[in-house]
Amino acid sequence: MELLWVENHPQFARFARPFLAGYSVTVVPSLAAARSAVGKTHFDVVLVDFDLDDGKGAELVRELAARVGRPLIVATSSHADGNAALLDAGADAFCAKLEFARIPGLLQSLTRPHGTA
Repeated sequence: MELLWVENHPQFARFARPFLAGYSVTVVPSLAAARSAVGKTHFDVVLVDFDLDDGKGAELVRELAARVGRPLIVATSSHADGNAALLDAGADAFCAKLEFARIPGLLQSLTRPHGTA
């Protein structure tokens, strides 16, 4: 499974990357880099932070949510207001940074075909 992770704090990305073991993960720090990446590669899931250096993650979420064959989108802000804004923009789920240890289970539940255990 291909994941794009839009996260502008490299320290957090290094700390949390082990929770994404087993996935092919591309980490980008900005909206511009995320737009470039989705233009070149199909991603199954996009993890999006809210506060990015070149704008708000909600911009990207709206763009991705409008696509045919869109990826699953997970909000990954550190604060509730950011995750709420990302969900309002079209994210499918959220996982706050302080709860990132639950991301493997969340990804499994989102990607599991309906009707399977």
